[in-house]
Amino acid sequence: MAFYKKQKMNGKWYPRSFTVGTMDTDQVAERLSRISTVSKGDTYAVLVGLGEVLGSMLEAGYSVKLKGVGTFYLTGRAEGQGVDTPEEVSGQQFSKLQVRFIPEYQREQNGKVTGRTLVPDRVEWTELNIEKKIR
Repeated sequence: MAFYKKQKMNGKWYPRSFTVGTMDTDQVAERLSRISTVSKGDTYAVLVGLGEVLGSMLEAGYSVKLKGVGTFYLTGRAEGQGVDTPEEVSGQQFSKLQVRFIPEYQREQNGKVTGRTLVPDRVEWTELNIEKKIR
């Protein structure tokens, strides 16, 4: 189930998606340990080390594809930092560095995407009324 709130923009009303909380590393480790033969502690240790490992691989110029999850890669932005000649172009022009992510997906023979991990096929959108939850 996914949640939305009503939001007015430019005189019109739209649904705005939002999350109801955050699951932390402990909770992810607990769930992973339940569906595998690995202990919660071992799973937790791997998850904590994952950021450092991914960061060093991305820094080395690689994209990182995790089976069942997706692909992580770096992009740089050099907006407003143009130069007049190709010889002047340098990495110093990048003003922003971002980690991008593409969920893993499957395609049919005709090229049509048939499924993506982390992206449910169907989402039931529910308006969350804060007043109802407090009572």
